[in-house]
Amino acid sequence: MSGGRDPRSDPVLAGTRERIGELDRAILDAVNARVELVTRLRRHKAENGYPFVDPAREEQLIRQLVAANPGPLSAAAVEELFRAIVEIGKREAARLDRAE
Repeated sequence: MSGGRDPRSDPVLAGTRERIGELDRAILDAVNARVELVTRLRRHKAENGYPFVDPAREEQLIRQLVAANPGPLSAAAVEELFRAIVEIGKREAARLDRAE
């Protein structure tokens, strides 16, 4: 520690960490809600004979999100983030379908 200060007693650090934790929980809630919707969509597509994966739709989604990004995330970071979210959603929807 420099200057003998204890970062655990810094109110700016504590407040910022608390807000980050709140945002992390909101992100978790949003991703879980997205997985539920993807699972519903997967089931509907299966019932109607549609292919589950639609690469053109995924690319359109990524392009729209990159265009809507106000920053400070870079376009590359938005693309990386949402490609991961899309893949996780597909994987989790398949897992949930197998579990039922």
